[in-house]
Amino acid sequence: MSNDAQYKKMTETPILKLLITLSIPTIISMLVTNIYNLVDTAFVGTIGTSANAAVGVMFGFMSILQAIGFMCGQGGGSILSRKLGQKDVDGACDVASTSFFFSFGLGLITAVVGFMFLDPICLFLGSTKTVLPYARTYISYILIAAPFVASSFTLNNILRYEGKAMLGMIALMSGAILNIGGDALLIRGFDMGIAGAGLSTAVSQFVSFSILISMFIRKKTASAITIKRVQLNSVAGDILFTGFPSMLRQGLSAIATVILNMNAKPYGDAAIAGMSNASRVAFLVFSVALGIGQGFQPISAFNYGAGEYKRVRQAFKTAIFMATAVIMVLSVGVIIKAEDIMFFIRPDQDVVDVGARALRLQSFAQLVVPYCMVTEMMMQSTGQKWAATILSATRNGLFFIPGIIILASLRGVAGIQEAQPLAFILSVGPTIILHRGFWRRLNAMENGQKDFE
Repeated sequence: MSNDAQYKKMTETPILKLLITLSIPTIISMLVTNIYNLVDTAFVGTIGTSANAAVGVMFGFMSILQAIGFMCGQGGGSILSRKLGQKDVDGACDVASTSFFFSFGLGLITAVVGFMFLDPICLFLGSTKTVLPYARTYISYILIAAPFVASSFTLNNILRYEGKAMLGMIALMSGAILNIGGDALLIRGFDMGIAGAGLSTAVSQFVSFSILISMFIRKKTASAITIKRVQLNSVAGDILFTGFPSMLRQGLSAIATVILNMNAKPYGDAAIAGMSNASRVAFLVFSVALGIGQGFQPISAFNYGAGEYKRVRQAFKTAIFMATAVIMVLSVGVIIKAEDIMFFIRPDQDVVDVGARALRLQSFAQLVVPYCMVTEMMMQSTGQKWAATILSATRNGLFFIPGIIILASLRGVAGIQEAQPLAFILSVGPTIILHRGFWRRLNAMENGQKDFE
């Protein structure tokens, strides 16, 4: 598709049709990736409860790599999409190149530091003495792939913001399917245990990276990536500042996972595994709504850059309605079948008891999350850096971290289960305030008043 045709598609296609078109690939990608995560957890769960708990520890480390990739990808993608909306293709290429090489370099630094302090990192992430050998082995393989993992998140986000999520879907699905097959072959077939799970993940991440970067090499994209276009100036600063809410959100998610594991640690490996399994299932449900939100982002950024503010508002309302409806329908099934789902992942009654209640509570509370999520995505995609940063800090930071510390001390395991749902509900208040402020600003811009940062 030519750049002119892409511009016409993004600014003239009816919002509902465009949102569905852009959301379907991201929803499929999210579902396949998260189904893989559950299958991977189930495969590892056959090794034992301590190995199952190691997956939760590894998930905290993966959040760090996601934080790097999303900071560069969401920051760069938001700016890139607005530049394409302004028909500034050269500027978009500068942004794409700078974002990619920054994320790859930061992933490489993370790998080096990770190997230097492997055991302390695993313990910090919540490992017990029995979980540590499994976590150490699993994370070692992830560290080898770290530059490719981080930059894959960046490349996928750039593709989404160009309105070409289908290309990203191909890469993510290929990696996830390969990973599931690799788990079956290496864990079961070659009896490699947790090492097989780690090796399978590392190989599949490299394959996904190779497919993603090939899209840019084969010129399937509007933007190009070359080392010559890396801009160590205001472009880099703008990318990092715009992407900081994503870094903050993912970083807080990693910290929240660590604090969750540490508070669950006194109650044994079953508590860590149960909470980790519940979070994965809840996120699987949420990933469908997240896919809709990710389909909304390029529409928001592109049309904001093109001055089509009415379409930004229409897309915002449509995305919230669709995401909330999906969450509502899927949560009903999860709430009814919580014990069966937990038992499938790890047939250990202690793990099931902890996970089932946590899953039900999170499923109820997630009904309010689509509004908060889409509002935050709108702020970031339109360059409202401070508002996006504040919203990123609320759910997993301002409300969840103090909440889990306080509730765990007051109510034990029950408090740990209740902290995340409470954080979801409390985050609605700040979202309403910032949403209304931006709405007034958008109305003023539509009436011809000058925008300001």
